[in-house]
Amino acid sequence: MSTTAPVGTGPRPTIVLVGHGMVGQRFLEALAERGLTATHRVVVLCEEPRPAYDRVQLTSYFSGRTPEELSMTDMGFIEEHGIELHLGDPAETVDRAARKVTARSGLVVGYDTLVLATGSFPFVPPVPGKDAEGCFVYRTIEDLLAIEEYAKARATTGAVVGGGLLGLEAAGALKGLGLATHIVEFAPRLMPVQVDEGGGAALLRTIENMGLTVHTGTGTQEVVTGDDGAVTGMKLSDGSTVATDLVVFSAGVRPRDQLARDCGLTVGERGGISVDDRCRTVSDPHVFAIGECALASDGRVYGLVAPGYEMAETAAAAIAADGTGPTDASLTDASLTDASLTDASFTGADLSTKLKLLGVDVASFGDAHGAAADCLDVVYADSRSGTYKKLVIGAGGELLGGILVGDADAYGTLRAFTGSVPPIAPEQLVLPAGAGAPVQLGPSSLPDEAIICSCHNVTKGAIRGAVTEHACTTVPEVKKCTKAGTGCGSCVKVLGQLVTSELEASGVEVDKGLCGCFSQTREELYEIVLALRISSYQQLLDRYGREDARGGDGCEVCKPTVGSIVASLAPTIGAEGYVLGGEQAALQDTNDHFLANLQRNGSYSIVPRIPGGEITPEKLIVIGEVARDFGLYTKITGGQRIDMFGARVEQLPLIWSRLVDAGFESGHAYGKSLRTVKSCVGQTWCRYGVQDSVRMAIDLELRYRGLRSPHKLKSAVSGCARECAEAQSKDFGIIATAAGWNLYVGGNGGATPRHADLLAQDLSDAELIRLIDRFLMFYIRTADRLERTSTWLERIPGGLDHVREVVVEDSLGICEELESLMAAHVAAYRDEWAETINDPEKLSRFVSFVNAPDTPDPVVGFVPERDQIKPDLPLLSIGSRPLEGSAQR
Repeated sequence: MSTTAPVGTGPRPTIVLVGHGMVGQRFLEALAERGLTATHRVVVLCEEPRPAYDRVQLTSYFSGRTPEELSMTDMGFIEEHGIELHLGDPAETVDRAARKVTARSGLVVGYDTLVLATGSFPFVPPVPGKDAEGCFVYRTIEDLLAIEEYAKARATTGAVVGGGLLGLEAAGALKGLGLATHIVEFAPRLMPVQVDEGGGAALLRTIENMGLTVHTGTGTQEVVTGDDGAVTGMKLSDGSTVATDLVVFSAGVRPRDQLARDCGLTVGERGGISVDDRCRTVSDPHVFAIGECALASDGRVYGLVAPGYEMAETAAAAIAADGTGPTDASLTDASLTDASLTDASFTGADLSTKLKLLGVDVASFGDAHGAAADCLDVVYADSRSGTYKKLVIGAGGELLGGILVGDADAYGTLRAFTGSVPPIAPEQLVLPAGAGAPVQLGPSSLPDEAIICSCHNVTKGAIRGAVTEHACTTVPEVKKCTKAGTGCGSCVKVLGQLVTSELEASGVEVDKGLCGCFSQTREELYEIVLALRISSYQQLLDRYGREDARGGDGCEVCKPTVGSIVASLAPTIGAEGYVLGGEQAALQDTNDHFLANLQRNGSYSIVPRIPGGEITPEKLIVIGEVARDFGLYTKITGGQRIDMFGARVEQLPLIWSRLVDAGFESGHAYGKSLRTVKSCVGQTWCRYGVQDSVRMAIDLELRYRGLRSPHKLKSAVSGCARECAEAQSKDFGIIATAAGWNLYVGGNGGATPRHADLLAQDLSDAELIRLIDRFLMFYIRTADRLERTSTWLERIPGGLDHVREVVVEDSLGICEELESLMAAHVAAYRDEWAETINDPEKLSRFVSFVNAPDTPDPVVGFVPERDQIKPDLPLLSIGSRPLEGSAQR
């Protein structure tokens, strides 16, 4: 396939690009920015059947992103710049003497400049059986399509050879396809290049907790096949065997330099096309090599996208400087300068990287392994949360590098400080909030020369210049001006903070409105709803929305936000308390709309409330009978409840009826509200317990059930200081003392763990409940949309001290009001399941198809697994399935 655009008239020099991956596309953009597409004919020969796509995000294909969404190529750009793009037609030979390239189709193209961007190929160890049916590599979209098809048809177990970046990506894909997954890594730890022993241990623990089996310190000796020639297992070098139906080789890559070898270009001893610091091959001044196929002048082959982008820009600048390109006056990008034309060089690159592998943040930057002389390590490790942070500090106090596993939020700031002395002590850079780190560094403290976007080598000064000199006022505008944030995306958070701080410093009023419909923040909308007793979203929009939004329908941001505010204040403002009553129903997202959690195949889960984890045998029997009769998958959760998965939407009311009759109610697992109050057994049973933690957990869960909030709320009560309920990782946690209760707030588990802070200690039962009432209502009143208590506590001016002044010391004089609001909620609580099954009108919404209510959804299917069921649907398919907002629902 080829896409050929008009190339104008008259003879023009020809640039031939071999390869159209991420680096090849960046090279084309760099040519266009320098005006070279107007003065040159540009021909691209691409082996793959599709134009450049985001290979860094390849695994997101299995979470619903389509190949079209992964594409990095705007065909309008190709046509506008007259680029001749030939897909599925790779270069096969190069005649350097005649300066001609011959493609597989027989197409012959003469060139003045040839640029090789052929990338790399997966390394497959030379083991017996490596070519058997069921063996794959993990490199292209076509590879993923083949893996997906084979896994669905023939596999229940998969194994990945390689525990590096690509190997863990591949393991995540197999896990997403529902396969029991093994990872085999020859090195003694996972990701041996990026992380050290401590980081590897934290990563291993987290991945094993996900149910994956990891084999480190051993290699693949043989792929075992059955009589039909298909994979049945693997023999490992330590003598063990792994039973598997599918093998993915992801043991690294090698430079794809065969085309260069065949035409006599110099390659390195271990591969890679030798180039100088302008990315021009050392053998031929008319030939360049960029990306993973190139051996840079420092003797390294760079396998990351950021160095590839830098090479692409270097090569484009060198071609422009050859004398056949345009003058500076004709440049299409005002940010380019004479230096970018003549002084660009590539002599090495930053190997820092930040990735989310199997849902785990992993980052390394600078001298991560401490190779420098006289350096010291500053380490923080929390094995319980799977967090590991190490900073390498030089003899003069400068930050040399670091490793972050489990919590990489500070990556952008820390990487930018590399090579300089941070303004605060190193230990404060690694300690989590709430664990003795009083000072938090922000991007505004970085020097102007700090690199914010390593993909495009954009400094903080360039970002500030985009705001102050080029009048950019939004992150998208800054991205367009500087290209920051358009590569791997790991710098976008820091980019947004810099843009906001620079605008504020310039005296520009930053729009902090909730969305395009409201100029007010969530906190301001809360105060309007409370003060004016507004119970209607439409009324709020029409009276207080932005002028151009009034009379409209709102958006997906403000509708659920206002719905939550109204639900929180319903008893006080006289609104419909039932979440699906009246206008409220139209404001909810899918989960709240059906009072259940939507799962990957379109079925739903049901989670009855089990306060404190305490349950009678009779209720356990009911749950078992319901799960058996409706064929549901059951699982005991970490929150001391039982989840039942696999219910069709039309089955939900039938299941609820039986549970309500047995004394159960909704556990609100679907809402931004209180989830659970976990507990240990306390002094009633435990010989160490000093308070009745079960009773307190039950009292708290029944008090705050159904409380709508900006984000979900989790709690726990531990009966002694041994902390078996893990209260210090909760939004509000309680630990018993001999003198009463200690109250901790602002804790958080998950991807960004945070220890809770002590708000008050040695409280009586009444004092404890009164303070929690105040804390929760103050949080609901002042937090942003979808902001956890942990983030809110760090953001709110004054932090914990201010919250303590408000809710303990009543510094604002609002505690009586906060208590009154909570009392109104407690008095007005109604179980949403019971409300639904007793109202025929509300029941009518629980159908798969409104135009065929008796027809079950054919997409919802299951297959057996471990004596239960699992969805019979690849994770990929959910992206194309009509869900919320479809005409069928």
